[in-house]
Amino acid sequence: MERNAGGELVIMPPTGSETDERNFNLVGQLWVWTKQDGTGVVFGSSGGFTLPNGGVRCLTTSHCVSTPDAAWIKRDRWEAIPVELRKKFAPICPEFVIELPSQSVVYRRRHRLQIWQDKMQEYIDNGTQLGWLIDRKQCQVFIYRPNTTIEVLDKPKTLSGEPLLPAFVLNLSQVW
Repeated sequence: MERNAGGELVIMPPTGSETDERNFNLVGQLWVWTKQDGTGVVFGSSGGFTLPNGGVRCLTTSHCVSTPDAAWIKRDRWEAIPVELRKKFAPICPEFVIELPSQSVVYRRRHRLQIWQDKMQEYIDNGTQLGWLIDRKQCQVFIYRPNTTIEVLDKPKTLSGEPLLPAFVLNLSQVW
């Protein structure tokens, strides 16, 4: 479940095992880069955030819809949040998010991809600087940035986090 900015609850089934394995790969690549870079903190599929618009976006499917599967926040912004608030759904919007919807969830109903596209746009509208929505069924990546049209890539081998995440390159070979 997840609460949107209007206070409505959104309920969706959990991610399938295959997608979770691929999610772990995405988070692992981002985690390794984050540790080397040192300028931010990374979140996997068990966290959540309270966005400026009041929406509560969670990462874990056991409590919320899986949006996003990975997130990154600049360290100084994260550390500016009081520790007690960090223990809950912190009042912050990540600078970077990745979403890899489960095929079993998205494609049972055609409109499901639109739900994720709307959520990615909500992140951008609330301060996210870069978002990747990875559609495994169509082998496409939708790239979201503020004040630009959504870029669509067909079966890319890698994705670059430049300039927000210098030198971060996500290898998609195990995603497709």
